[in-house]
Amino acid sequence: MKKKILLIPLDERPCNRIFQQLLTKGTEYDVKTPPLEILGLQKKAGDVNKIWAWLQKEVEDAYGLILSIDTLLYGGLVPSRLHHKTVDELLCKVDDLKQLKKNNKDLKILAFDTIMRTPSYSSDDEEPDYYQTWGKDIHDYGMLTHKIEANVATDVEKKTLQEINQRLPKDYYEDYINRRRKNIEVTKRIIEFVKDGTIDFMVIPQDDATPYGLTAKDQHSIRQYINDTKQQLKVYMYPDADGVGLTLLARLINIDNGVRPRVYVRFSSDAGRLVIPCLEDRHIIETIKYHILAINGVMTENEASADSILMVNVAPKMFDVRFENLKGIEHNVMRNLIEFIEYADYAINYLKKPVIIGDVAYANGSDLELVNLIYQKGLTYQLAGYAAWNSSSNSLATAIAQGVIYNLYGKTKSHLEFLALRFIEDAAYQSIVRQEVVNQLPKMGMDFFHIDGPDGKVSEMVKKGLQKYIEEQLPNDYKVEIIECYQPWSRMYEVGLEIKIVDF
Repeated sequence: MKKKILLIPLDERPCNRIFQQLLTKGTEYDVKTPPLEILGLQKKAGDVNKIWAWLQKEVEDAYGLILSIDTLLYGGLVPSRLHHKTVDELLCKVDDLKQLKKNNKDLKILAFDTIMRTPSYSSDDEEPDYYQTWGKDIHDYGMLTHKIEANVATDVEKKTLQEINQRLPKDYYEDYINRRRKNIEVTKRIIEFVKDGTIDFMVIPQDDATPYGLTAKDQHSIRQYINDTKQQLKVYMYPDADGVGLTLLARLINIDNGVRPRVYVRFSSDAGRLVIPCLEDRHIIETIKYHILAINGVMTENEASADSILMVNVAPKMFDVRFENLKGIEHNVMRNLIEFIEYADYAINYLKKPVIIGDVAYANGSDLELVNLIYQKGLTYQLAGYAAWNSSSNSLATAIAQGVIYNLYGKTKSHLEFLALRFIEDAAYQSIVRQEVVNQLPKMGMDFFHIDGPDGKVSEMVKKGLQKYIEEQLPNDYKVEIIECYQPWSRMYEVGLEIKIVDF
């Protein structure tokens, strides 16, 4: 009989709801999520009462629970930035977590609760409506105030703060700040549940982190609380958001199998190990340490003792893949992709070690130069894991989680299909087809954030472009078919895909 793992996802997008099911298909684990219709849609909050009811019904015979606090209390990641609930309402709901453990005393609960982000640009796509006009000022006000408090602000920055203070509507800023305060109080209560054993392990991911600003201040406050309650070994805090559900799944499975995987980390650029990725606040090597610890793994200093080799494609400078034309010396000569791919081939075919590639030289898509080398070397379906979507941490979490499943179950059909999905989504869609379609949107009366629904003309154009890529560029070791293609949030940022290998 399969072990049931309940997943309350961060939101309803495939990366948060479906990836976990794809990775565990064919294993002894059955990942179950609430029905899609009660999970909400982008700014529309999920039905919290129905999600709770589903959870209480399913929990009695579950082995584990991977729990997004944002969904359980606010109805999703984006709604956590928009809600008007009181602290008392939220804390009352939080206390119901204790009942879950009473209903199933052996239940393993792994939770995550994001720190509210503060985008540096004006857009209301995932923020309150007033952020469309005042978002940059809200970000800058928080960032400059923090710099002054830290005594690092320049005279020019102090003057800029005075100018913003004169024009920024105070009621908007107070609404934004008050919501952050509420969320912090909730997070502190959740940490208390780790301390008393209700929750076994917790990650507090930083969504779009920067060294200074409101998010950084919240991070400092919560870190101090973790230290004061002596929960540093059970509550981790590092950059990520959409990848944490996969990380906690990998941790749960490793612990269930009594495994502490030893991971050897290797970079395409020695200087790149100290890059601060887009939307993050620290050198990538420090974040990688947390990714490995969070799956119940440890870093090892040499490949001989390693269970897996994590190869990280990175350069000393990172920017969005959509601006690949800005690539300069950092990507061309400050790393060595030829040595990188030759070592991957050596590790797989001579050392017989599982190789995971975190392709994070760019944000939001694959490095097509590396992908081409993977294809040339015939390594496409020999990898233990690969990912290159969205932020650096999203990609690393996805690739590492796939590597964990591979180490336990090997080259299954579901493993190969997930690899194919990554190259189709991360390389074909994010690095090629997306921009090709975006270039045609203005003449159709649309733009990047506003298209004709999840399955309209735009999704047809995307599917056609992806099919062309499969036919002309994806290695033909297996026959791959697209079963479904859609735009989950009716925008171009992400794509929803279902694919299958038909000749395995």
